[in-house]
Amino acid sequence: MTESDPKVTDLLKTVFGFDGFRPGQGEVVEAVTTGQDTLAIMPTGGGKSLCFQLPALLRGGVTLVISPLIALMRDQVRALRANGVAAGALTSGNTEEETAQVFDDLHAGRLKLLYMAPERLASGAARHMLAGADISLIAVDEAHCVSQWGHDFRPDYLEIGRLRAELDVPLAAFTATADAETQQEIVNRLFAGVQPRTFLRGFDRPNIHLAFAAKNKPRDQLLSFAAARKGLAGIVYCGTRARTETLAAALGREGHTTAFYHGGMEADARREVEARFQREDGLIVVATVAFGMGVDKPDIRWVAHADLPKSIEAYYQEIGRAGRDGAPAETLTLYGADDIRLRRSQIDEGLAPPERRVADHGRLNALLGLAEALGCRRRVLLSYFGEESGDCGNCDLCQTPPETFDGTDAVRKGLSAALRTGEWFGSGHLIDIVMGIRTEKVLARGHEDLPTFGVGKDLSRAQWQAVFRQMMGHDLMRPDPERHGALRMTQEARPILRGEATITLRRDLIKKATSRPAVKMQVAEEDAPLLSALKAKRRALAEAQAVPAYVVFPDKTLIEMAERRPDTLDAMAGIGGVGAKKLERYGAEFLSVITGDTPEDMHPVRRKLAGRPEGAIADALQAEQLRLQRGEDGTDKPLSCTRKTLSQIAERRPGDLDALARVPGMDAQKAERFGRAFLDVLAGA
Repeated sequence: MTESDPKVTDLLKTVFGFDGFRPGQGEVVEAVTTGQDTLAIMPTGGGKSLCFQLPALLRGGVTLVISPLIALMRDQVRALRANGVAAGALTSGNTEEETAQVFDDLHAGRLKLLYMAPERLASGAARHMLAGADISLIAVDEAHCVSQWGHDFRPDYLEIGRLRAELDVPLAAFTATADAETQQEIVNRLFAGVQPRTFLRGFDRPNIHLAFAAKNKPRDQLLSFAAARKGLAGIVYCGTRARTETLAAALGREGHTTAFYHGGMEADARREVEARFQREDGLIVVATVAFGMGVDKPDIRWVAHADLPKSIEAYYQEIGRAGRDGAPAETLTLYGADDIRLRRSQIDEGLAPPERRVADHGRLNALLGLAEALGCRRRVLLSYFGEESGDCGNCDLCQTPPETFDGTDAVRKGLSAALRTGEWFGSGHLIDIVMGIRTEKVLARGHEDLPTFGVGKDLSRAQWQAVFRQMMGHDLMRPDPERHGALRMTQEARPILRGEATITLRRDLIKKATSRPAVKMQVAEEDAPLLSALKAKRRALAEAQAVPAYVVFPDKTLIEMAERRPDTLDAMAGIGGVGAKKLERYGAEFLSVITGDTPEDMHPVRRKLAGRPEGAIADALQAEQLRLQRGEDGTDKPLSCTRKTLSQIAERRPGDLDALARVPGMDAQKAERFGRAFLDVLAGA
């Protein structure tokens, strides 16, 4: 079962509109199709869904897809139906009519893919229904949710392994985020510890530009970043609900189209924001991490973090929502000492056992190491997931290497100030001490008499704030929740304090976020008006059907239309993302926008061959048939073949008269009239 298999090639093109697999997809599709238990770790935007959707069409029975996200399930079902695939979802968001239709299709044997949330697996009725259905494969999306200590843990995922055993069918698990520990949890919980065939297709998203910046008037930094990308769809992630609302309002005052989203909103209000984000071009959603994971929007052009994420896995998941179409996308993560202090205290004050808190500090340390990196960020990010790479050239540090300095002396002074005050104070008071500032707090405690008082006058307050932030980033100091956030030295700091090790720090350079021009997925100036017209047509069609715009066509497809300007349905079929079903449904409407004229109707049978070599052959056969309809001299009895017959001849390409006569719709008389001419056409092709 390979890409060269005619059936695979045909489904790829006619259903999904692709000419071939993306790197890494083919082997996964083959393993899943042939019924091998499979674990595939593929980057977001790498085409995971195709790796179970295509096998579902190649296999008998129904493929059950377990996904934690209602919005994502509904989006995928809409997209599959738009491509002519029988798919349905059983979710709490269904109407009674939708649920009834899914059951009818399932019982009638019409359904190929059934989507369900894991919460339904706890229901005896659901398990009984699945036992009676013709389930031949279980596909688990977002499989990292099975990890009990992961950032997206879903307890109901633990039921999937039991369901697989009950149904006795192969299982394919997919995720974009899984370190070695999480991979092993997936194997243990979903595959009962039996090693599935595993595909690690890498974590790299080379189209995403990575950037971090120390907070310095963070609202202004975010407004500047958004202004440079005005009109492009983006997400801003915030640490608190209140911050989402105030920042959305600030962006709105700057002329952006915005919405806020958080878990405290009513369900209907959240659904409306999700629907707007899918439907509207250029909307910015300011949200807590509750947003985005279930939004299958391929053309999000940027993601910004107003606050430091919880872990490197959370960061990777959240930035992965940008650029899923493979086109350029950008990220910016702002962070400061307060973020680090907050994240540390959340871990320390949590209910996890001690060993898990240690692991969580390690994950946060990995993210801080990425934030405070001195070289290529992508190398640091990928090394966390066990991959090696060279410098990427597509991150802020590759493009503008940071200024560094030997921070050993400054770090020793900071550590000494903390130790001489009993590790009972935060960075603000410690900075006052090393800078020699006689505040009331310093004087009240006699700290002006310490040997470290005034030893750091060579650095400004902003520079000392950067030093303490980087000390926390390098895990040399941690806030102690039992001492109300006072900084305490860690074991990692002792070699530096004793003079056994040195440390290099970054010199903070405050830059405007607009210093790097935004990478916009745009067309040449002369094609821009056509692209706008194509988007307007797409939006009208999407609104009429109440579906997200990308279900009609994603931006990438419209851009290719604007650049290549197809003038026939055959040429339109050659555009990436235009499969047979969408060509039939939308081809003529978009062609009329491009050409400014109503395209000539194409026979439905011929339209199925659009964009394929067989289409041109069928046209040539049709021309020969018309020429010979009354024979060579034009006096014989009229004789003709149907379009379906000509289509089959074009696809089968018989090599002699006997084989030609065996094509359905042909007979000896037609073979005698048209045979030689048809064989000449086929030979010429």
